[in-house]
Amino acid sequence: MTLTARILTTAFALSLAAPAFAENPMVGGAPMYETKNIIENAVNSKDHTTLVAAVKAAGLVETLEGKGPFTVFAPTNEAFAKLPAGTVDNLLKPENKAALTRILTCHVVAGNITAQQVMDMAKASGKVTIKTVGGCEFTAMAKDGKVMIEDGKGDTAAVTIADVMQSNGVIHVIDTVLLPQM
Repeated sequence: MTLTARILTTAFALSLAAPAFAENPMVGGAPMYETKNIIENAVNSKDHTTLVAAVKAAGLVETLEGKGPFTVFAPTNEAFAKLPAGTVDNLLKPENKAALTRILTCHVVAGNITAQQVMDMAKASGKVTIKTVGGCEFTAMAKDGKVMIEDGKGDTAAVTIADVMQSNGVIHVIDTVLLPQM
């Protein structure tokens, strides 16, 4: 075997053995890049326009562009649409900024927490308490291989897209807005 043939054979064998690089996950029709921060990615997701508008209205853009790390449970537009009629419009009013900020910060946890970590923590007792930067406590559990989060009102959100890695944390897309017990 010639040197060139050996190099090509070795290169081919290595390409089969080497792990493939994962593509950037798609969220809301847009690729989410690990090199971008939470806000830089979220603004491109057509499924998170309500969340982005709420983050802007609450004045949290700069925070979520910050160093972190943050774990964000990101409700979709459909999740916001489940709220009673007029709720989102009312929360976006300047006079309701404090309530909006509380709800949004109850979707953020300090640190990088993957779905697997939540599932591992929940295995011992079936559930684990999550404390958010907004001062809320939610209960996380694993059900049918998915992470579920129960809010202060007793409603449950499913993580529909887990572990969307960001330069300053991780996003988990959820199907229900988490509400604090008021």
